[in-house]
Amino acid sequence: MSDISRRSFLATTAAAVAAAAVTPSALTAAPASKPLRILILGGTGFIGPNQVRYAVERGHKVTVFNRGKTNPGTLPAGVEQLIGDRNGKLDALKGRDWDAVIDNPSTLPRWVRDAATLLKGHADQYMHISTISVYADNSKPNADETAATIVLPDPTVEDVTGETYGGLKALAEKEAEKAFPGKTTIVRPGLIVGAGDNSDRFSYWPARIARGGEVLAPGNPTDRVQFIDARDLGEWTIRLLEQKTYGVFDATGPRDPLTMAEMLYGIKAITTAGAQFTWVPASFLEEQKVSPWMDMPVWVPTEGDSAGFGSRNVSKAVAAGLTFRSLADTAQNTLAFYDARPAERNEKVRAGIKPEREKEVLAAWHKAQAAAKK
Repeated sequence: MSDISRRSFLATTAAAVAAAAVTPSALTAAPASKPLRILILGGTGFIGPNQVRYAVERGHKVTVFNRGKTNPGTLPAGVEQLIGDRNGKLDALKGRDWDAVIDNPSTLPRWVRDAATLLKGHADQYMHISTISVYADNSKPNADETAATIVLPDPTVEDVTGETYGGLKALAEKEAEKAFPGKTTIVRPGLIVGAGDNSDRFSYWPARIARGGEVLAPGNPTDRVQFIDARDLGEWTIRLLEQKTYGVFDATGPRDPLTMAEMLYGIKAITTAGAQFTWVPASFLEEQKVSPWMDMPVWVPTEGDSAGFGSRNVSKAVAAGLTFRSLADTAQNTLAFYDARPAERNEKVRAGIKPEREKEVLAAWHKAQAAAKK
């Protein structure tokens, strides 16, 4: 048996084990024991619709506050919509009381400061959806919520870039905690995936694998990866409000370790295209200028500064009730969303290597392998 065949066999076996290990969400949207008045800042983007849907199903009274520009007309019946803007147009929130607030779209610290200050004394709990990008060090596997966060050299900066994003979110967390001391819930998601995701950072893989043929697979098959289904994240945030759970939580998954091979073979299992994976080392991909995360979504090399990026400890979130759908469910949901989009949109994906470039890199890899055997 060749090395590739042996690795394929082992990965396929591991994928079956992983599929059984990923805990499906067994929680139904039964009525909550106590209906809440929930204000969601945002509510119509990616995570928000899942929060709104689940909260309504659980019997809560939901109000959303946004500009009314994203997915207009899609709110469930009975949901109140307040129109405003985080850039100073918060009047619609004045003089109102809620049991809990979810702050979804805030990147700039002043957005959180302004909203949280206005709502102080008018809500019992403030939840800020942050990101695992707040962490200053991704080199240590199994790091948890106690790890140090990024400190920006200039805390007044408002230009959102790859260099400032994590630091800005860390400052935003502090603004929430300042306004609601002891009554703040900070949720730090990893890569959020599923229907509604227009970043294409996960959908690349179901779509690519469904096309079949030889697929460029990055790095080592055992490299760890993490992500969370938007439905799991959205529903869990509502349960945290119901339980009045405070604190900081890393929210990514699955519950048990997942490798890149398990992810790819698990996605392949929902298709009939017969895709074949060719594993190309990170060093060769770097030579070919194939970037982790963007050209090869979900994946980053598990070495050096990024050794722990795909293996954050989520035991605290799991203990607080975070559950996970199966990989098959997430992959099917994502592929259905992708297939339903206009063809012209899918021709302009925002992540993932282009088909012609993938062929070039695979050809270069095979040529290098052949030369090495001479």
